[in-house]
Amino acid sequence: MEPETSAGSAEAYEGPPGRWADLERLTARGGNLVGPGFEPGPEVRQLLACDEFRVLVVGAGGLGCELLKDLALTGFRNVHVIDMDTIDVSNLNRQFLFRPADVGKPKAEVAARAVNERVSGANVVPHFCRIEEKPNEFYRDFAMIVLGLDSLEARAYMNAVACGFAEYDAEGNVDPSTIKPIVDGGTEGFKGHSRVLLPGMTPCFHCTLWLFPPQTKFPLCTLAETPRSAAHCVEYAKLILWGQERPGEAFDADEPEHMTWVYERAKKRAETFGIPGVTYSHAQGVVKNIIPAIASTNAVVAASCTLEALKIATCCSKGMNNYMMHMGT
Repeated sequence: MEPETSAGSAEAYEGPPGRWADLERLTARGGNLVGPGFEPGPEVRQLLACDEFRVLVVGAGGLGCELLKDLALTGFRNVHVIDMDTIDVSNLNRQFLFRPADVGKPKAEVAARAVNERVSGANVVPHFCRIEEKPNEFYRDFAMIVLGLDSLEARAYMNAVACGFAEYDAEGNVDPSTIKPIVDGGTEGFKGHSRVLLPGMTPCFHCTLWLFPPQTKFPLCTLAETPRSAAHCVEYAKLILWGQERPGEAFDADEPEHMTWVYERAKKRAETFGIPGVTYSHAQGVVKNIIPAIASTNAVVAASCTLEALKIATCCSKGMNNYMMHMGT
């Protein structure tokens, strides 16, 4: 689906006097902590609003909504957002750009409209599709890519795209002009991280895959013979009973009737073995590997990612050397 363009203009983005006073404190003067090549002046801030400087946000969920808001309010005028999902009622408690009337609509389109309406002059352009549907040249047009994803596979794909743009000389040194920076953010409950990936200069995502723990798997013999937890009962209903009682029918975790069926079978099995704790929400969490999303964690991580994006764009400060790990309580 082709994106709808926004009417945001550079003139409207300037806003009333003093709107960018805080940003100008960072970009209008130097200091000991500025990045290499930093030249203070009004041109630094104006770079963020020019039509040629575009930022891509991948993901318009809990973290993506915060990123879009933060980037627009920090001075990034031209922002694109890509997401394949539609809004579910369960999103409304933490994805604050959405309202009940938006349920069922594309996240990217609703989020873009909300930011454009609230931030005068903002030009957020939505793309309602899978990231794989866009050609590589689409991603080449952006100054940087900011990830607000919850999928290792999607991160790996975007990492491969960015690394593919890097060009090297005969001695293996990367051409700085071909580097496509990636700012990666992620949250998991009260925990979160942000980091900067510079292809050819820093370890890429594939180089650090070992940092991510494998998904928990249960032995089928345990599920079938001696379940010891509520999760075992849910997995048994999904992996074994579904195939036995509904052969040939694909299980869809987003289909309420399917989830109700699994929950009821899991609850009955748990009662047979005297195992407490099987609820509908718990069954959803086991089937979808759901980890509760915390709005405050999204806010902290998005703020860190936006600050790193600002450092990359303006060199107003030295960037982070490695990770930012947030361990909330």
